[in-house]
Amino acid sequence: MPDPDLSTRTLVDPFSRRPPRRRLAERLGPVAAVAVGGALGGSARYAVAEALPHDDTGMPWATLLVNVSGAFVLAALLVLVLDLWPPRRYVRPFLATGFLGAYTTFSSLAVEVDQRLADGAIGTATSYLALTLVAGLGAAWSGLLVGHAVVRRNTSERPRPDPHEENR
Repeated sequence: MPDPDLSTRTLVDPFSRRPPRRRLAERLGPVAAVAVGGALGGSARYAVAEALPHDDTGMPWATLLVNVSGAFVLAALLVLVLDLWPPRRYVRPFLATGFLGAYTTFSSLAVEVDQRLADGAIGTATSYLALTLVAGLGAAWSGLLVGHAVVRRNTSERPRPDPHEENR
């Protein structure tokens, strides 16, 4: 015969208190941060594209600039966010995911390479891909170096606590 206590342990008590539901603002806050950051990042990319001269057959300098600069800023930003600044709920969703996610663009890179290949500009397409890859990785590496240098400088400027002070 089954143990009656064992069979009731798996049932949920309908009168038990449920955990409090998070407020709507707490649930939608990160989504709103990504949306606002994305709107600003997309606008910034559009402004760069309009500011630089472009043609449909040459090197897409605007897209190259936003992708390389975005790689640099994202790497430096994440080092600062993770190692230096105190935790903030909306910094990464707003800046990293929203702003820089919309500012940089892989889809435009793919379309521009495809357009150049369709136009027979194979040299431009392959050099654009290679330049994007090499410059983007170099920019990300440089951003990491700059971010770590800032962290080292700021942590070395802080007065270190005297370890003997606690014993007094």
